[in-house]
Amino acid sequence: MIGALRGVSVFAYGEPCDMRKSFNTLQALVEREMRGNLSTGDLFVFVARDRKRAKVLYFDGTGLCLFSKRLEVGRFATPWKGPMSRSLELTMAELALFIEGSEALGRVPLSPPLLRRADLRTKVFEEKVSA
Repeated sequence: MIGALRGVSVFAYGEPCDMRKSFNTLQALVEREMRGNLSTGDLFVFVARDRKRAKVLYFDGTGLCLFSKRLEVGRFATPWKGPMSRSLELTMAELALFIEGSEALGRVPLSPPLLRRADLRTKVFEEKVSA
C-alpha cells in the first residue's frame, strides 16, 4: 500500500507503456528515459495505451514495489496528451485522484506545488531579513 508520504514527488511517464513490463524494465525506463532515481523514494507512474491499466513503481527503502491497477469502468487520464504532457510531475493528492480514475486530472492544476525544506528556509530567512 502506498501511504501518505511527505516530500515525495510523483512523475508520470510521457508515453503509453506496455503493461507486460515489470520491475527491471520499468526501472530502466525511469533511469534512462525519465532521468529519475528510484532510490529517492519518488513514485513513477506508467499508463497503458488503452488507459485501462496503470502501474506505479517506487522504492520503499527495502526494495522495489510495483502497484498495479486495472479499471473496470472508465479510463485513466492520459499523461502523454493535453495540458498534463507539459508537466509530468504530480502531487500525492493528484496521484490519489489518478488512481481513482478521475478525469479531472490533467485538465487544470489541482494542487499547489509541493513545498520543500529549502523553500521554507528561504521564505523564513527572507521574512526575518525584511522585518
